[in-house]
Amino acid sequence: MGNDGDVIENSNGKELAIHDANSDVEPYLGMEFESEEAAKVFYDAYATRQGFIMRVDAFRRSMRDGKVVWRRLVCNKEGFRKFRPRRSENRKPRAITREGCKAMIVVKKEKTGKWVVTRFVKEHNHLLVVAPANNRRSLLLSQTPDEKDVKIRELTAELQRERKKSAAIQEQLDMVLKDMEEHSNHLSRNIDDIVKSVREIESKRTVQPH
Repeated sequence: MGNDGDVIENSNGKELAIHDANSDVEPYLGMEFESEEAAKVFYDAYATRQGFIMRVDAFRRSMRDGKVVWRRLVCNKEGFRKFRPRRSENRKPRAITREGCKAMIVVKKEKTGKWVVTRFVKEHNHLLVVAPANNRRSLLLSQTPDEKDVKIRELTAELQRERKKSAAIQEQLDMVLKDMEEHSNHLSRNIDDIVKSVREIESKRTVQPH
């Protein structure tokens, strides 16, 4: 790491993002991170400095091993909330928290193992509220129940996907074990038949006159 704690270079001469939470560096195309988590930490810190809240959005998995290889990190005001009929007229309508903001970064895992920024949209379509230095709590408290519900649903959906994948792997494993057991039983029957045949031959030899 460099003495400034901001950027170092890898063996290819490309800059690797190693920024602390107080760094003023802005995302840029080609920016590299050691991991997906490092990209999240960096953009979350950037969001705090700029005055918005980051939300972990869409992702894509590798067709080969199922690992995440593409991730989009957005402003929490991205998209629009789906309209739902109110259950009761007495309930207060929820505050508008989604305003169609396009601000985001997209990071993709390269063959080198590094995560690279492939898209960066800086502009927001709403006012930014910069929190005092080292005061992340004020931004967290500004999250509405609607946003928390969305996050819970996202995590629940991802957990369900992982459970389905685990169940599919278990099913494949059970099939392999079943095939192995059937093959073993088949071999055992063949061996028993061979032993039986040998014994019959030996028995015939024993009873033949000299």
